[in-house]
Amino acid sequence: MKSSPIKLKQKLSPKASAAKKKRDTLAAKSTLRKHRKAENQRIGQRSDSDLHHTGSAVKRVSIKNNRGNYGRGTKNE
Repeated sequence: MKSSPIKLKQKLSPKASAAKKKRDTLAAKSTLRKHRKAENQRIGQRSDSDLHHTGSAVKRVSIKNNRGNYGRGTKNE
């Protein structure tokens, strides 16, 4: 988590940490993720909302709704 602006480090063994780093890198470089990143750059991010990818469309939703799982919370996610 060196690149994260939030400095909360997970307590993982060196082996697990290396495996997680590999998984995270593969996920960030996946075709779908690259497509979404490019699409977000074309649309442009604003500080008052998040871009939410739903199937073939992208909706602009409030930060509170998107990060709060639309009122259901994230604790049981």
